Amino acid sequence: MNSIKLLFISAFTMLVLAGCSTQKSIVNYSKLTPISAPLNVKKKVALKETELKRWSHLDIVKDTVPGMSVDKAYAELLKNRLGEKVIVAIVDSGVDIEHEDLKSVVWTNPKEIPGNGIDDDNNGYVDDIHGWNFLGNIIKENLEYERIVKNPSLVDEATYLQAKAENDKKTSEASAGKGRYEEMLSALKSSDEVVSKELKKNNYTVEEVKAINSTDAEVVKAKNTIQRMFSFGMPIKDLKAALQDEIDKANAALSGENLKQDYRKILGDNPNDITDTKYGDNNVMGPDKNEAVHGTHVSGIVAQVRHNKIGGDGVANNVAIMAIRAVPDGDEYDKDIALAIRYAVDNGAKVINGSFGKAYSPQKHWVFDAIKYAAEKDVLIVHAAGNSSKNIDYFDNFPNDSEDKKTEISDNLITVGALNYEYSNKLVAKFSNIGKINVDVFAPGVQIYASTPNNSYKYLQGTSMASPNVAGVAALIRSYYPKLTATQVKHILMDSGVAVPLEVIVGGNNQDIRPFAELSKTGKIVNAYNALLMADKISKN
Repeated sequence: MNSIKLLFISAFTMLVLAGCSTQKSIVNYSKLTPISAPLNVKKKVALKETELKRWSHLDIVKDTVPGMSVDKAYAELLKNRLGEKVIVAIVDSGVDIEHEDLKSVVWTNPKEIPGNGIDDDNNGYVDDIHGWNFLGNIIKENLEYERIVKNPSLVDEATYLQAKAENDKKTSEASAGKGRYEEMLSALKSSDEVVSKELKKNNYTVEEVKAINSTDAEVVKAKNTIQRMFSFGMPIKDLKAALQDEIDKANAALSGENLKQDYRKILGDNPNDITDTKYGDNNVMGPDKNEAVHGTHVSGIVAQVRHNKIGGDGVANNVAIMAIRAVPDGDEYDKDIALAIRYAVDNGAKVINGSFGKAYSPQKHWVFDAIKYAAEKDVLIVHAAGNSSKNIDYFDNFPNDSEDKKTEISDNLITVGALNYEYSNKLVAKFSNIGKINVDVFAPGVQIYASTPNNSYKYLQGTSMASPNVAGVAALIRSYYPKLTATQVKHILMDSGVAVPLEVIVGGNNQDIRPFAELSKTGKIVNAYNALLMADKISKN
C-alpha cells in the first residue's frame, strides 16, 4: 500500500474540513471535458518497453494508445485526495499473498484470530484470515462437458447429447492437434538451441533475433522459426511449456484419462449439494504457489502498489484484495462459484472480479441466486466475456446474468471484452468474445504486465486481464464516491466509456470487419478519467 506522505498542518486542516476520507478536490470537475476518441490517429512508433508495461493506464488522445486514462485521472482528478478503502474479491486460481507487490494490499479478516483453529467470526469458515480456498488441494479438474458425460443425470437429454458431441469433437481434435503441437515443439527446441548458440545466451529478445546477421543456412532457418514463435506473444521458455501442456492434454483426451479422473473426491463434499458448505481450507495460495499464476496476475492488475519502482502499477490505489480460490485448471464448479460470491459479499467486498467462464452450467440457478444476493447487498460483479472469438448473444458463456440472453436477472454484473494495444483496425483482441447484448464494454486485455508468483512479473493476455482492469476502475469509483450504488457504478463504467469510431477486425479474421460499435452493448471502452467525471456529477445530483 502506498504510504501517505506527511502534510503541512494547514493542508491537513483543509482536508479535514473538506470531510474525512473522501475529501473534495480543488479541481472544478464541471468545467472539464470528457475524453473522446480521436479520428484516424495511429501510433507512429512502436511502444517502448516502459510504455508497453503500463499501456492500459495511458490515454487514447495524448498517447494514441487505447488505454483507460488511469494516469490522467490520478494526475488531474485525484491528486491530494484519499478515498475510502474498498475490498475487491478475486475469485480465481489462488493468489500469492506473499508477493512483494501485493502483500501490503491483501485483505485481512479483522474478526478472525489467526491460527487458533476456531471460527471466531462464526461465518462458517475456520481461520479465514485472507479469504477462503474452496478447492482444497485440487489443482486440475475436468471440463464441465466431461463431468456431464460422466454423470448424465445432472442435465436434460439435449444438454447431455450436446456435451457428448463436444467431448467426441475434442477427442478428434486432440488426435490431429497432438501431431501439430509435437512438430511445433520439436522445431522450437531445435531452433532455440541454434539461436542460443549464435547469440551466446539462453534468454534473448525478438529484436536480438532480428539482428542476427548470418549466411549459415541452419542459422537463417532457426532465426526465421524463432521470429514466428515470438508472434505467439510469450517468451520462448513459456511457449515450450504451453506446447508441452497442450500435448499432455491431448494425450489425456485420447487415452480417456480425463473421464476416469474424479479430482473432487479429495475434498469430501457433495458438489451437487449447495447446502454442503463445510469443505476447503484457508490456504488461498493453494497447495502449490507456482500454480497461482492467473489469480496473482489478476490481483496485480487491480492492486499492485503504484509507483513503487517494482513490477507494474495497479489501477486502484486504496483497495484490499480478498483472495477466494475457486477456479481450478479445468472448469469451475457452479457450487464453488456461488459460495465464493456469497463469501465475498458476506465479508465486505464491494467489487468482485470473475476472470473465468465455461460453456456448460448444470446448476446455473445457484450462481444466479448468488448474483442476485450480491445485488441485494450492493456488490458489483465484473466478469470476463471469454476467449473463444464467439458472439455470446448466441453461444453460451457462464456465468452470465440472463436466463434467455436478453433479460438481465439483476443490474449488478458487467461483462468485459478485451482490447489490443493498437489503436487501429486491430483494436479488438482476436480471441475476445463479442455480443451486442451480452458484452457491455471493452478494456485492455493484450500484453498486460502484472505480478506472478514468487515476486515475478509477466505479460499475459485474455478477457481475464480486461476484467480486472475494469474492476480496478470500479474500485476507484467506489473508493472516491462511496455513496454510489453498485448499479450506478456499473452504468457509469458503461455510459462514460470512450466510443471508438473505427471499423475493426473481428476474431482475427481479416475478412470480418465491422464497426466497433456493434461488438458490445455500449460500443465503448472503459475510461477511468471519464468515469470519475461522471461519478462526481451523479454524486452531486
